[in-house]
Amino acid sequence: MTIIIRLLAADELSRINEIDVSEEGTVIYHYVDGILRTTSEQWARPQWSAETWQARLHHWVEDLQPDLFLGAFVDEQLVGLASSRYHLTKTMAQLTTLHVDRNHRRQGVARALVQEVIRLVRENGAQSLYVSATESASAVNFYLSQGFRPTDSPDPVLFALEPNDIHMVMQL
Repeated sequence: MTIIIRLLAADELSRINEIDVSEEGTVIYHYVDGILRTTSEQWARPQWSAETWQARLHHWVEDLQPDLFLGAFVDEQLVGLASSRYHLTKTMAQLTTLHVDRNHRRQGVARALVQEVIRLVRENGAQSLYVSATESASAVNFYLSQGFRPTDSPDPVLFALEPNDIHMVMQL
């Protein structure tokens, strides 16, 4: 399988509803008093409708203010999406969004997207990369495997937007 990672043009963002984000699991993470802990909890995220995707896109653009959107393509199908803001702070960038189609997970798509984000934010002077990770075991374990670590100093605005997420930073 060949994965093509490239910048998405504004008129291509309407294709994001091609990505099936549905997922279920039995473990979630909590970060309390500097300790990352797991809890057994059944959870599920259904596939997002076109309306939900548009609402999410609006939230990302308005609240997270990404500088770029990357798409991951396999045989012309959009199978992954990442977005990034170059300067959350003077030296820290932010991975604002990362989603991979259910049928293309665990095949290197997320890793390829994150590696391209890292390359681009480094080119723009970032020394670290921030992510607010969904508390699912799959998300947190992925970010840990990429070198992110929980932060004891989450961005206050992002923490207010997503208080249940695991806020993490990677030194570049």
